[in-house]
Amino acid sequence: MLLAGILGLIAALATYYGVARFRVWAERRQIVDLPNERSSHTRATPRGGGLVIVAVTLVCGSLLALVQDPPRFWQPYLAYMAGALVVAAVSWLDDLRSLRNSIRFSIHLLGAGIAIAGLGYWDTLALPVLGTIPLGGWGALITAVWIVGLTNAYNFMDGTDGIAGCQALVAGFAWALLGWQAGMTILAGIGLLIACSNLGFLIHNWPPARIFMGDVGSAFLGYSLAVLPVMYVFFSKDSPGAPVVGLLLVWPFVFDTAFTFIRRLLRRENVFAAHRSHIYQRMSSARSGHARVALLYSGLALVGCVLARVWSTRVAGGDVTGIAVLPFLCLGLWAFVEILERRQDL
Repeated sequence: MLLAGILGLIAALATYYGVARFRVWAERRQIVDLPNERSSHTRATPRGGGLVIVAVTLVCGSLLALVQDPPRFWQPYLAYMAGALVVAAVSWLDDLRSLRNSIRFSIHLLGAGIAIAGLGYWDTLALPVLGTIPLGGWGALITAVWIVGLTNAYNFMDGTDGIAGCQALVAGFAWALLGWQAGMTILAGIGLLIACSNLGFLIHNWPPARIFMGDVGSAFLGYSLAVLPVMYVFFSKDSPGAPVVGLLLVWPFVFDTAFTFIRRLLRRENVFAAHRSHIYQRMSSARSGHARVALLYSGLALVGCVLARVWSTRVAGGDVTGIAVLPFLCLGLWAFVEILERRQDL
């Protein structure tokens, strides 16, 4: 892990300086987000800074895989890198000129297929109360839905300053710790590089943001954090609790996206149209401020890390004491934004 730590430091510094240079270039090329009625910003802001996160993470990850143990690490790393590059490429094109949803979704499916081809899929799933469930061939479909779903959910959640970078920072460090404890060097290294590259980016993106990561950054991070629990199973061969661990590390984003989608569906709204009804957006509109929203979601993600640790150590015994807290956290988040909005209306 010494090498991973050194590369992590390099990643943080490279991202910080790389984004500073990219911001100047993006302003010159007019690659900017102009404020509109759905925006949470009030001035033209460069976007696409996530391209630096992608480059730094994958280059440093390649060096780590090359030095550590190529025969063991190159297959899973190449599968991850190939899928991540495909997703990042279409997302970068979407940042430059808006693409149709069908095109982006098809490429996300391709990225999921690449990961499954190289890493396999979840054939068993350990769930609270229900125990371990064999998935058989359905596991491939469930794994693909998870990867595509989180890739898009992360993109949807990148709507206020700092929130996407903070979530990646927390989840990345959590995967670094889990991978290190399990002796999975490349998985731990990828997690650490994701965390460190986002640390460097957050200096530019912390409210008020001077640059946005864009779809290229958010889709890449969503894809990466979706693939890591699949990679965990690839190395361990028997970790039915890994999918739940992956979910817990990003649960605020998953819950916000799922809750908002269902809420809009019940209201018979066009769920594919742009909107500002995510929980985090409602909080920001209720004068909570970008920094407070980002810190709140980071704190909730940290709680998810603790629950993931409890679940991963007790899943064999079927202990659901820790994970039983999650429904109350979801209810609390929903109640909190409702209270904020009612106070604003008074």
